[in-house]
Amino acid sequence: MKTLSRENLNLWLDGLAAQQVLIAPHLEAQGVFYRPVQRAQEIAWEAGRPVLSAKEFLFPPSERLLKVEKRGPDIRLEASPSAAPQVIFGLRPCDARGIRVLDAAFVDTPPIDPQYASRRENTLLVGLACRSMGASCFCTAVGLAPDDPRDMDVMFSDRGATLAVQALTPRGEALIANLALVEEPGEVAPASRREVGGLPTAEAWKESYSDARWAKHGERCLSCRLCAYVCPTCRCYDVRDEALPSPPGEAHFERLRTWDSCTREGYRRTAGGHNPRAASGSRLRNRLLCKFVYYPHQYGPAACTGCGRCLDACPVNLDLLEIGGALQEAAQ
Repeated sequence: MKTLSRENLNLWLDGLAAQQVLIAPHLEAQGVFYRPVQRAQEIAWEAGRPVLSAKEFLFPPSERLLKVEKRGPDIRLEASPSAAPQVIFGLRPCDARGIRVLDAAFVDTPPIDPQYASRRENTLLVGLACRSMGASCFCTAVGLAPDDPRDMDVMFSDRGATLAVQALTPRGEALIANLALVEEPGEVAPASRREVGGLPTAEAWKESYSDARWAKHGERCLSCRLCAYVCPTCRCYDVRDEALPSPPGEAHFERLRTWDSCTREGYRRTAGGHNPRAASGSRLRNRLLCKFVYYPHQYGPAACTGCGRCLDACPVNLDLLEIGGALQEAAQ
């Protein structure tokens, strides 16, 4: 295996931060978050999974899609600028899988989303293996592991004084080409993991559509959308036009895209006022079936990475594993 000393890693990261945007886990008052950093000293090395995923650096909570300027009969459209190069360092395997899931919808399946595609093309994913699973993590239930390198460009594994380094893509190989790597015998010890059950099969999810338990769970759901906003893979959005301050005789507008969620009460309300998912239970059902049935059918990967953030964030303790386990038992 190839290894790198911590001193050389810090020097490399300082160099990256001087050349482009470097995003890494950073300790703040409310916890650890992926944030742009200026040097390696700012990175929270001992932190586990950050509070939020790195989704916002590819799919921002709010962004301008275009600007419209009207001057008399003339109309000018101004598209958003191309994304700047960035490296996301210290990315956890569950969050790298979340980006792969977003890729499937925004890049791999037409029509390609130009804003997302620009950021993705200019983003390198440099992972840091988890030493173990957190209390609410269930990545092993969705086919991942705390040290899964599959969705990274480069993967680092902490060995104490040194870190094991593995390049997984041509872009990753180019990124670490000038590192002072040392060849050492042996293999990286696997991370500590536990097997987690409770998730139904895809067929059991389908068969649960008319299950009365959805209404029961919906009675607890507040439709607050926290689960969607902390999720690495939720990608629903709303688009709206807003007026901007304009010079006399002109009219300026901007088209904005903002995160939305299928659990919001009015998400599916039509122009005539009809809401086909008026009940919170039907919205909760749609969210989970989207992750394990609809999304895989349309795009390929399941839209859940087992990060456990939804379990931590829910104010009424709605537990995806608890819901899934009950549905699986009913299907047997």
